[in-house]
Amino acid sequence: MGNSGSTWIQTVAILLRTGNYFWFEEKVTLTQNECNDSALARFLLKSCPLLTKEYIPPLIWGKSGHIQTALYGKMGRVRSPHPYGLRKYLTMPDGATATFDLFEPQSEHCIGEDVTMVICPGIANHSEKQYIRTFVDYAQKNGYRCAVLNHLGALPNIELTSARMFTYGCTWEFCAMVNYIKKTYPQTQLVVVGFSLGGNIVCKYLGESQANQERVLCCVSVCQGYSALRAQETFMQWDQCRRFYNFLMADNMKKIILSHRQVLFGDNNMKKPQSLSDADLSKLYTATSLMQIDDNVMRKFHGYSSLKEYYEEESCLHYLHRIYVPLLLVNAADDPLVHESLLSIPRALSEKRENVMHVLPLHGGHLGFFEGSVLFPEPLTWMDKLVVQYANAICQWEKTKSHCSDTEQAVSGQE
Repeated sequence: MGNSGSTWIQTVAILLRTGNYFWFEEKVTLTQNECNDSALARFLLKSCPLLTKEYIPPLIWGKSGHIQTALYGKMGRVRSPHPYGLRKYLTMPDGATATFDLFEPQSEHCIGEDVTMVICPGIANHSEKQYIRTFVDYAQKNGYRCAVLNHLGALPNIELTSARMFTYGCTWEFCAMVNYIKKTYPQTQLVVVGFSLGGNIVCKYLGESQANQERVLCCVSVCQGYSALRAQETFMQWDQCRRFYNFLMADNMKKIILSHRQVLFGDNNMKKPQSLSDADLSKLYTATSLMQIDDNVMRKFHGYSSLKEYYEEESCLHYLHRIYVPLLLVNAADDPLVHESLLSIPRALSEKRENVMHVLPLHGGHLGFFEGSVLFPEPLTWMDKLVVQYANAICQWEKTKSHCSDTEQAVSGQE
């Protein structure tokens, strides 16, 4: 690994001085309806061992959620592959240009059918991020076509064509991508995957309309917080350094917004968002939290009158109960960005709904979930394996169910 290997060792050594991170492996916490002894639940627990098997992070540093999160934020993944995809451009009704990257499968799927993963990345992320590239490559090798949304305004080489960027819960671009896939591949079935902010978007999208769940086999959400309104207060607290993470994420968002300053704030022929003014640009420069940016800029892209209204309407919390396809919600107990109080949302849902499972390993940080024996992590993470393993199990379940149905109809016809 050369100089990067030396830097890696020095960074981990410094972080380890703050505490002792040697633990034994511990089991994943799986929450579901206690009365859920359905055939699907039994099949999943049998066919998807990662749902109950130990997650074993790297020995020296893997049980620190901060280190896992920091490595994800700084490196994404190690030795990331470079899957080849085609970039697609879609014109939205308001003149915005949505983009997504399409990756074809590299092998036959385990059930021998056409299955597409429609993927929504985390905040300000896109298909070129290392954790997305790693996951897509693994999914391709397991026979999945992958469509990855590039959040509006996130790609540095793609200019905005309307005075609007991605927001916390806007599903327009994701919906356009899914509709394109359904129209272009009429025989394909869909597996919906969302990471962090993307988890909020995909869950909200599915719950917005029953029609959005047509041809969807299942949905997987990883490391989302479920309610921006509830998270708002916790994200300003110094507990688990959330206020510091908030500052770093706000600084990154400022850079992205300011890179589109001319389109969003300048004098041009594009219609500015409601109430977006030069004063908001001045407030953006001095913002130190995501909440300040959301209040002064992001909510105005869709005309929300207050931050409270924006967070209430854009969160998936009020849409989760409308999802009827199998839903896997994954969080880490040591995720420094998601306060433990927010985990009561998926826990309560999984206890009430037979189609929902909540998986909560004790470690993994925010989108980390690295694996490895001692010091250096492996390219593929526990998260990547779990999502694909769960999707494979659901595909096998649906094929078995369809086969049984065909057999019953054949027997009934003979009678």
